[in-house]
Parts: sequence; structure tokens; C-alpha cells
Amino acid sequence: MRIAACQLASGVSPEENLAALARETARAAAEDADVVVFPEAAMARFGVPLAPLAEPLEGPWATRVRSVADAAGVLVVAGMFTPSGDGRVRNTLLITGRGIDTHYDKVHLYDAFGFAESATVAPGDRAVTVDLDGVRLGFATCYDVRFPGLFTRLAGDGARVVLLPASWGAGPGKAAQWEVLVRARALDATCWVVAAGQADPATVGEPPATSAPTGIGHSMAVSPFGEVRARLGAAPGLLLADVDPAEADDARRTIPVLANRRDDLR
Repeated sequence: MRIAACQLASGVSPEENLAALARETARAAAEDADVVVFPEAAMARFGVPLAPLAEPLEGPWATRVRSVADAAGVLVVAGMFTPSGDGRVRNTLLITGRGIDTHYDKVHLYDAFGFAESATVAPGDRAVTVDLDGVRLGFATCYDVRFPGLFTRLAGDGARVVLLPASWGAGPGKAAQWEVLVRARALDATCWVVAAGQADPATVGEPPATSAPTGIGHSMAVSPFGEVRARLGAAPGLLLADVDPAEADDARRTIPVLANRRDDLR
């Protein structure tokens, strides 16, 4: 399975970001990608009011993403914002194409490093997996990477690949934390983890938002043995990773942490 991680520097306009998504999807499909993963907040970057931008999953932005996925013949995963019903929004991954149409709402909200995502975003309450060409894919978003339980849950649900869109916050040591966490979650779950981050806004001449997590780049594909097989730097780019799900099976035989874990401890 070939998975493309499209590292964008999303702006504040959903229309302009949709045009970039369509362009990069076509580019990835031309490279024989089966799955095209965009960052968290691909619809519009953090640092602006989200409620006026949010649309339902049946709305025009998501409908056009579905059309892009269908035209390219790929599965597209893209971060957007949907209404939550309580005045906040949900931080949603639209997962569409190749006969699949579902979504994942970010479970763990980024109330850390002085940012309070929960003030404007309502949490999701379910883990999500889908099957594509006989391979089960799981989903997580950005801050979720700090919570091993979600990844082992996805592995327990049969996922051999976890797709991880993100808009990682900048700051001292944050890039190093990002890599350590992505690699650790691959090892915890003995899964592939393909992480697609927002590019560093500075690389396209835009200052980062004052306090919002607007991205640092460093998208990567990590094997079930914790090896970084492909990576990008801070600037926008397209990462292509050929993912062999059999490596997850091999890792689970070699390092059977899922089989050996103790669920009876309190």
C-alpha cells in the first residue's frame, strides 16, 4: 500500500485550502498513492475563530473533498472542523474515497503548553478503523500521539497502520518530542504510523500564530519496529511511503507487546 502524506501550510481560507488539497491529491494519485493523508486543520489553520468556518459533514467543503477523492480513485484523510452542537466545534478527520465514507473526531484535546483547545473544541468519544484493500487502518490526531492507550486500542481492533494528521505546536524541544512520540506509538502498537503535519508557516513567509499550534512540519512514516523510513523537513512537501502491512505481523511475532501486556493490573 502506498501512502502519501501531504505536508501543507494551510491558510485561513477553506476555499484556498481546498484548492491545495485537490492539487496535492492529484499529484499523489499520479505517484500511485492508494491513500492521501492531509494534516489536521487542513480546512483552515488554528489561530482564527473556528466556529464561523465549521461545516457539517454533509456540507459543501466535505462534499467537494469527496469529489476530489472519487476523481482520483484514492482514500483521502483530511482535517476539518464540524459543528458540535454546544457552540464549539469538533476537530474532525474526514475519511473518504474508495468506497469508504466516515470520520474521526479527535478524542484528546490539546490543553497543554498554554493552549486550551477544549475552550473551542468538543472531544470525540470513539476510536475509528476502516478496511482498505484488506488492510485495517486506524486514525489519531496530533495530541492523541501522547496517549499510548488509543494506539494499542486501535491495534487491538485490528489496525496495522495508523494515520496521524497533526498541526504540532512549535517551541523548544517540540520537534524532538514529536519524533520520539511517533516512533514510540509505532512500537507500542507494533503498527505503521504515517504522520502528516502542517508545515512550518515561516517556510512560506507567514509568521506563526502567537499561541496556536500552526505546525512545524516533519511528517514521517515509521515502521512497526520504530524505524523512520521516510521523513520531510519543515517546508511543504509530499512524502510517499510504501507500507507493507506484513511488517506489522512480523513485529507482533518478534516483539509481542500486545499479547504480553497485562490488563488485569490496577
